[in-house]
Amino acid sequence: MQFISTEWQPTSTAPSDRDLEICALDFDGIVHAVPFPCHTDGSNWVDGWGKMHADIQPTHWRKWHDAR
Repeated sequence: MQFISTEWQPTSTAPSDRDLEICALDFDGIVHAVPFPCHTDGSNWVDGWGKMHADIQPTHWRKWHDAR
């Protein structure tokens, strides 16, 4: 069993087998947590709820908690 920290991790280490909470830069260069789960699909990020390509450039990730 692999331990996954609740602290933010760099996107280069993001697992592809689960939904994640991610942070992304907005147009003003401010980092915000994305309000829906996402997961990687190759080099793309996918909205975990709608299963659609998410046009975002995430900076960090952590485990998604359903109780938000």
